[in-house]
Amino acid sequence: MFEDMGVILLSLSEFPDLPEIEEDGETFFDNAYKKAKTISNATGKMVLADDSGLEVNYLGGLPGVRSSRYSGDDATDERNIKMLLDQLKNVPSEQRDASFRCILIMYRPDGWFKTFEGYLHGKISQEPVGESGFGYDPVFYIPEKGLTVAQLPLATKNRVSHRAMAVKKLKKWLQKENIPEIKS
Repeated sequence: MFEDMGVILLSLSEFPDLPEIEEDGETFFDNAYKKAKTISNATGKMVLADDSGLEVNYLGGLPGVRSSRYSGDDATDERNIKMLLDQLKNVPSEQRDASFRCILIMYRPDGWFKTFEGYLHGKISQEPVGESGFGYDPVFYIPEKGLTVAQLPLATKNRVSHRAMAVKKLKKWLQKENIPEIKS
């Protein structure tokens, strides 16, 4: 995706001695910023980091920043889904609006950063449907598609997901700013 802009992407696996980062922020921004800054400081490189999760309107934005640990520190996807569906048990479909949300941060070693945000809007279904994906995908229903995220072909998911929306904004910004070739 970024090759045509002269960007070289490196994996974290190319940096074997990176510090562990506890995602203990109050917001998606807090966690993404902490990850980006910590890794940039450790590597001296520009870093892209994200944090994301599910926000359910009826639950005041929960599970939110604790999406992966919603049912406890030893949470599994299945237990998280069960807890979510239990909390929405008698809630009608029209009140089950939800969004997957992603905050993506580009961070430079000099402290400059830029934030990009992506959403995928939908509803929480009454029960899990579909075999693909992970996390809350089997209960995240997209009315326009008539499917849960777990039923979407991978190529479609990768085109419409909250992360894809954040990356599209990043790419558009890079092109608009005519960012010169970035090399590491």
